[in-house]
Amino acid sequence: MARDLSEVRFLTVAEVAEMMRVSTMTVYRMVHAGDLPAIRFGRSFRIPESAVAEAITPGLSDVG
Repeated sequence: MARDLSEVRFLTVAEVAEMMRVSTMTVYRMVHAGDLPAIRFGRSFRIPESAVAEAITPGLSDVG
C-alpha cells in the first residue's frame, strides 16, 4: 500500500462542499461521475483530502 491509512484524512461530502464552495449535490455528482474518488461507508461517502486538493489545484492554474 502506498500510504498508511492512518495518514489519510477523509472528509465528508458536506466538508468537501464547503471547501469547494459548491452544493453537496454537486459533490455527489462528482463522486458518481468518477471525478472525485470516494469510499462508501454504509450510506455515506468519505473523500480523501488529497483528492480534493488535486481537484481544486487545476482550477487555480486557470485563474488569471
